[in-house]
Amino acid sequence: MELLKENITGIILKNAHITKGQFERALDIRREKGLPLRKILADEDIIAEDDLSSLFSKQLYLPTLSLGKFKFETEIFRLFPEHMARRYNAIPLSKTGNTVILCVSDPLVVFALDDLDAFSGCEVIIVLSSEDEIIRTIECQYRKESGAGSDAPDESVLTCSVDTDDKLELVDIVLAHALNSGASDIHIEPEPGCLRIRYRVDGSLRDVLKLPKVSQNSILTKLKIISDFNITENRIPQDGEFKVRAGNREVEFRVSSLPTTFGQKFVLHALDKSKLSLDLDQLGFSEANIAVLKAAVEKPSGMILVSGPADSGKSTTLYSLLNKLNTPEKNIVTIEDPVRYQIEGVTQVQAKPDIGLDFANALRSILRQSPDVVMIDHISDAETADIAIKAALSGQLVLSTLQADDAISSVTRLIEMGVEPFLVASGLNMLSTQRLARKICFKCRKPADVPKSFLEEIGFSGKAKFYTAPGCGYCNHTGFSGRVAVLETILIDDGIRDIIMRRKPAEEIREYALKHAGLELLRDSAYLKVKEGLLSLDEALRITTGE
Repeated sequence: MELLKENITGIILKNAHITKGQFERALDIRREKGLPLRKILADEDIIAEDDLSSLFSKQLYLPTLSLGKFKFETEIFRLFPEHMARRYNAIPLSKTGNTVILCVSDPLVVFALDDLDAFSGCEVIIVLSSEDEIIRTIECQYRKESGAGSDAPDESVLTCSVDTDDKLELVDIVLAHALNSGASDIHIEPEPGCLRIRYRVDGSLRDVLKLPKVSQNSILTKLKIISDFNITENRIPQDGEFKVRAGNREVEFRVSSLPTTFGQKFVLHALDKSKLSLDLDQLGFSEANIAVLKAAVEKPSGMILVSGPADSGKSTTLYSLLNKLNTPEKNIVTIEDPVRYQIEGVTQVQAKPDIGLDFANALRSILRQSPDVVMIDHISDAETADIAIKAALSGQLVLSTLQADDAISSVTRLIEMGVEPFLVASGLNMLSTQRLARKICFKCRKPADVPKSFLEEIGFSGKAKFYTAPGCGYCNHTGFSGRVAVLETILIDDGIRDIIMRRKPAEEIREYALKHAGLELLRDSAYLKVKEGLLSLDEALRITTGE
C-alpha cells in the first residue's frame, strides 16, 4: 500500500505539473473534510479529473475487472462493512492469508485506506472497475449478506471462490501487484494444499499469497497459454515469454516451468524497460569506478570483463557501456541469451544452441562482419573464451561477463579455461566485479551505535553516521527499499600484464593493484555507500563476505 501511494504521488508530481506543496495541501483538506482526493484536486483547480484518469491509465500497473462475472464468497463481506464500501466506493474480492484484494473505481482511494488497513489487519491489493459497476455490486452483495442463509460459501473453496473464467483473471491481478511492488521475479509454486506465490523484491524472496489448490490448474494453464507453452505437456521443463503493457510502459516476462511433485512450478522474470538506466553516471557507481569504466571504453580494442553472481547487475552495466559507445560511426554487435533489452543502433543476435547457433559459432560469424564493438552475454566455455580474447587482440573492443568471485579471479578463470597467459595479459583492458546491495529504507531508518573496536576489526576507517531500519509499511517491514550496485574495478597496466605472463597467483596481482593501480576493493566500495547513508553496515558486510 505504501509503495503504491509513493508511485501515485510520483506520477502526479512528475506528470501533472503541480508542486509537492499543492499535493500536500490537498491531502490536508482530505484529512480535514473527509472528501475524496480526486474531487479535492479538481475543485481546487489542481488537476482535472480527466487528466488524472489519463495519467493513471498510462502509468499504473492496475488491472481492470468485470465484476459482473465474479462469484463472491459471502464470508468476504464480514471483513468490510457496507458503510465502508459505500464511503470508499470499494468492494472486497477475496482474502488469502494476510492479503485482501480490493476493487475500487479510483486508485486515489489508497490515501484514505489507513483505517481499512487497521480494520482488516491485511495488506491491500488494488484492482479497478467502473464506479457504476461497483455501486451495483454493493447493492446486490450486501443485500444478499443481510438475507444470509442461501448464499453460504462453498466449503470446498477456501478463498477466492470464483468461476473458471475469473480464476484466469487472478493472473492479471498477480502480475499487476508484482509490478507495483517492484518485484523482479514471481515464483508460483504448487504445494500439497495450496498454490504459493512469492515475489523477489530487492533481491530477496517474500511470501505474498497462498491460493486454494482448486485454483491451481486454471492459473497454470493460463500462464502456459500466454507464454506460448505446449499446454498438454506437464512432464518436462518449458521456457517462454509474454509482454504486458500499461499505457506507454511495456514489461516483458521471461517464463520458466519446472515439473515438481505437486505440479509445475513457474518462475516469471520481469524485464521492465522503463526502469533500465543506460547512463553510467546514473547507476550509483563511485567516481573512482566511473573513471575506470570510462577509461576502458575509450580504448579502441581489448577486452572488458564484468564478473559477479547471478542477479548482480552485470548485464545492466554492459548495456550502459554499450550505450556510451553507441554512435553512428561504430558497428556494434551483440550475442545474447536471452536478448534482454533492445537498443536502437545496435545489432543484437539471439543465441540458439539447439540449432547450432551457440556463442562460439555466432561469434565467428559476427567477426566476419567487421564489428568495432562486440558484446558477448557471458563466457562459459573454452572455445568462446579463446575466440573472444583473440578478437580483442585483433582490433575489436570486446565486452562480456564471467562467473568469478572478484575482479582479479577473472584472470584465473580464463587461464583455467585454457586461454594462454600471454593472450590473457595482452588482451585484457579492464576487470570488474559487482554486487547489488539492498538500500536501507529511508522511511524508517534510525541512527545506530557501532562499537569502535568492531569498526577496527572489520577495517572500517573514516567518519560515518550508521543507520539501522526496523521495517515499516513502505518497505514491507524488511528495512530495505531498492538496490544499489557496489563495484570493484581495475585497469590492466604493464605491471599486471607482466605478473599474468609469469603465471603468478591472483593474490600477487591484487597486492600490486592495491599499491600501484588504484584498486578499490569491493568492501571499500560498500563502506563508501555506508558513509553516504545508503547502506547499513550489516548489508555492506553481507555482500562482501569472503573478502
